[in-house]
Amino acid sequence: MFINEYMVNAPGDYVKVFLYGLMYADLAMSLENDMIAKELAMEDEDVLKAWSYWEKQGVIRKYFPDPSDKFHYQVEFIDLKEQLYGAKTAQKGVSRKKESSLAPSNQQSSEAIRAMYAQVEQVTGRLLEANELLGLQNWLTDYSIGPEVVVFVYTYCKNRRDGKTQYQYVNTVLRDWVDRGLKSVGDIERYLTEADSRHYQYKRVMKALGFSRGATEHEREIMDAWFDDFAFGLETVLEACKKTSGISNPNINYVNSVLTGKKGDERKGAASNASQLGSAAESGDKIRRVMRSYEEDREQNEQLWKQRTAEIYEKIPQIESVDTELRQLSMELPRLILSGRADAKKKAKEIQQRMKELNVEKAYLLTENDYAVDYMELPYTCAKCKDTGMLDNGERCSCFGQKLARL
Repeated sequence: MFINEYMVNAPGDYVKVFLYGLMYADLAMSLENDMIAKELAMEDEDVLKAWSYWEKQGVIRKYFPDPSDKFHYQVEFIDLKEQLYGAKTAQKGVSRKKESSLAPSNQQSSEAIRAMYAQVEQVTGRLLEANELLGLQNWLTDYSIGPEVVVFVYTYCKNRRDGKTQYQYVNTVLRDWVDRGLKSVGDIERYLTEADSRHYQYKRVMKALGFSRGATEHEREIMDAWFDDFAFGLETVLEACKKTSGISNPNINYVNSVLTGKKGDERKGAASNASQLGSAAESGDKIRRVMRSYEEDREQNEQLWKQRTAEIYEKIPQIESVDTELRQLSMELPRLILSGRADAKKKAKEIQQRMKELNVEKAYLLTENDYAVDYMELPYTCAKCKDTGMLDNGERCSCFGQKLARL
């Protein structure tokens, strides 16, 4: 109901605020607006605007402890069936459970989940943050999978060429497997073995076109037609990909027109395509140089981040203590809820409050010593694509064309 009736017309940031707040409400955990703003990289004012928007839509209610203070209030999420169809219809529906999704399920023991966290941290080589720990726990229940599948998908992503282990990236890979009905390590391994040959063909084509991302579903359908319907071999397809060197934005549709023309023995198309072969090697070399420049950007920025961190820890030792405690608390929060302790929610709120205080203290220490608040955050040469050349929607970032033009 939310997707069909409300989300389609809502601003994207407002949707993020609604869903993020709803998650914490379902866990019966308090969440301040300034924490929402920080977690979602938004301004405090925009979070307040989001709640006002959803109040006008009738999906939340605001409760003001102090009627004279319009900036501090509690939010209640209204039953959408009641909102759309009336209270009687809503009562006929299946009520939504208020149980915390963080409680250990019957299938998964706390010990197995803790072992899963430890293995994932070993694979990624980093400490998992609180939101990621909660996300992994939710995978087990939402996807009906075991901890071994979670460890397997992280290992799979780590061993791929790009080596990405960011939570959202791994979740996309896992969701694709689950959508295919693959919920055990054995099923996934068999699928990967069977798909390896065609997957290899996809990768070679995308690489020949200068893309570092995987193929979309539409692009895979087009390539399947080349190999199955046209009965072209990989070498023929790669030869056609080389002909994209003469156009400013190489794409699979252009290659498809080339191969379609070849299949129909269209001489004009064949002659035109042949004239472009001479510059293929040069264009491919430029694209490889651009991709290498992104790797250099990431390495330089990571080195800069390490230098800044070391600089701050040396000049302001209190911040190192703050960061150490923040990491410990971020690990402790989800594990506390998993423990099943009677006072887990109370302790969780205390941890959240302490983390909030530590972040304020860190910001204060930085600004008091003439540093910007974000001085210790990982810098990016291009914040839009995070120095990968690709946006989240699979399109090339504008900085890719700028780098290519400079070559």
